[in-house]
Amino acid sequence: MKNLSSRFLLIMAIVLSLGITGCSNDDNEIELIDDEPGGGPDGITLNGSLQEDRTLDASETYSLTGVYSVESGATLTIPAGTKIVADADLDDSDETNVYIVVQKGGMIDIQGTASAPVVMSAANGQPGSWGGLIIAGNAETTAGTDATAEVGGIIYGGTDSSDNSGSINYLVLSDAGAQINVNSQFNGLSLYAVGSGTEITNVALIDGADDGIEFFGGSVSASNIYLENNQDDALDWTEGWNGSASNVYVLNNDANFSTAIEADGVNNNPTIENFTAVSTVGGTALQFKAQSGATITGLSLSGYDTAVDIPEAGRTDLSGIKLNGATADLEMDYTEEATVAASDFDWVSNRGQVSVIPSTISSDFSLDANTQYVINNRVSVEEGATFTIPAGTRIVARSGAAEEGEETAEPTEIYIVIQQGAMIDIQGTEENPVVMSSTSGKAGSWGGLVIAGNAETTAGTDATAEVGGIIYGGNDPEDNSGSISYLILSDAGAQINVDSQYNGLSLYAVGSETTIENIAVLNGADDGIEFFGGSVSASNLYLENNQDDAVDWTEGWNGGVSNVYVSSTDANFSTAIEADGVNNNPTIENFTAVSTVGGTALQFKALSGATITGLSLSGYDTNIDIAEDERTDLSGIQIEGADADTETAYDAESTVDPGIFDWMEGNL
Repeated sequence: MKNLSSRFLLIMAIVLSLGITGCSNDDNEIELIDDEPGGGPDGITLNGSLQEDRTLDASETYSLTGVYSVESGATLTIPAGTKIVADADLDDSDETNVYIVVQKGGMIDIQGTASAPVVMSAANGQPGSWGGLIIAGNAETTAGTDATAEVGGIIYGGTDSSDNSGSINYLVLSDAGAQINVNSQFNGLSLYAVGSGTEITNVALIDGADDGIEFFGGSVSASNIYLENNQDDALDWTEGWNGSASNVYVLNNDANFSTAIEADGVNNNPTIENFTAVSTVGGTALQFKAQSGATITGLSLSGYDTAVDIPEAGRTDLSGIKLNGATADLEMDYTEEATVAASDFDWVSNRGQVSVIPSTISSDFSLDANTQYVINNRVSVEEGATFTIPAGTRIVARSGAAEEGEETAEPTEIYIVIQQGAMIDIQGTEENPVVMSSTSGKAGSWGGLVIAGNAETTAGTDATAEVGGIIYGGNDPEDNSGSISYLILSDAGAQINVDSQYNGLSLYAVGSETTIENIAVLNGADDGIEFFGGSVSASNLYLENNQDDAVDWTEGWNGGVSNVYVSSTDANFSTAIEADGVNNNPTIENFTAVSTVGGTALQFKALSGATITGLSLSGYDTNIDIAEDERTDLSGIQIEGADADTETAYDAESTVDPGIFDWMEGNL
């Protein structure tokens, strides 16, 4: 009886013990369940408590089905190439019950490499599907010793600033950031009082429903961090974090994001070195709450509506916030050259291929057709440099033709200019044209492509353009500004004032050795293409719904255009051709213009003229207009071998087959 009683008591103790550990008396505490039957300590299901060291098998894909807790004294080793998939069904389970936590005294060793990173993601690929990776350390935090985390009832915080919770190298973590309530959220990587002895480098946090990485106190540092489309903040800290982050690249092209950096709490002066943040959707870059601050060097921001925000109205002293060597300035935009390149993270296979083109290109510079590029301000290619854009490249301008009440950059500040002595090489093909457009898709969203050459113009040598203070004009009619082939350019034509406008393609004194062929200019708020003097010619041009003129020239242009098709279905357009200034007799060969909204086809101002053959006009109310009343001599305007006649319809069968522009289809 005595032995039986002892055995009975032992069994009851075990049962009670299991009952205690399986229940929770705190809404934020999560039930821990041992590995599922058949999984065992070496199984591919991760769920429950890890009490002793374990090394995963890189040849397996592990299913995370609940909370996997690495307990004090245990180390979880994850070798290069290991994949962990969070199996949380948003319809059937609570995503806040699915995460990995390294408890105080536990350790994690993620051994990824550039060629074989460790990958943690959600089975459904949706942001907010699981709670990510949480590490609790023994370093200091303003929350105190043995504080309780805002998630999972996790205990963290102590007095050991050099505490070591392990090592993370080459980790890609996506789809995390689960929400509990307005004050409690999981992030991609949550670091609670983690000490400086912990190593964190080469980490990518992508598509999270909350912060990418958040530091709750502690002294840990992190380097080489990629943060993309985390719907709250990319980098967040509070509770007196005093570590550092270096070589950080943030990309926001999801309008749900909050900030690139959010800092809160006391200022223990963390340091941020080389921080580049790019937004294609505006928003706020850096937000400092309470008395938080930092020393940030190598800061580069691009595309944000607000660079620095201080949300507390009572805070006026910004001395704790040092940006690029000086006290933060709410009026500065910090649009310096990028200090971290997106290409530094090519090891992240699922990262967004979005990059910002530098504002100044002073040496040869080539884009990558596999990357989408954003321009947020003027991009200037300087003398001596060649700007190469390979087939299939897409460039998007983010600008001001936005919804009412939305703050955006002025469209007249956003354009690409090829300066005198510089060159452009657009290498589009029929199968893979180069596309330049805007994020808004609205006419007048940006200033288009401007080329300044050294050919002759009646404006003289080294004249100043009506836009951008650009210098153009010389005495070399054969000047070469490069080559453009198979380019679709849309949504441009920004207005400065009644006398000064950007066009889709603006050619200032561009010489005859420049090649321009197979161009489509669409949906512009001003001219499709305008020649300001020069001797350049262009062929195979498609111009649709440019709200001023399709083809415009002035300042003595003496080149030519051939195989031009103009379509006007927008009543805002002005003319298919507007010619102004002296007549240097440019040639127009095979020009078909079709209007469904009436209007004027050809307008000649001052003494302008041209030699036009193969003209076909359809649907216009007026075919030829002479804007100056005093002009009666039309001899400078030759059409089909004779002086122009305002009474002639010029409605011959189309001389240009629109089918030659089928290469545009599917590329807009």
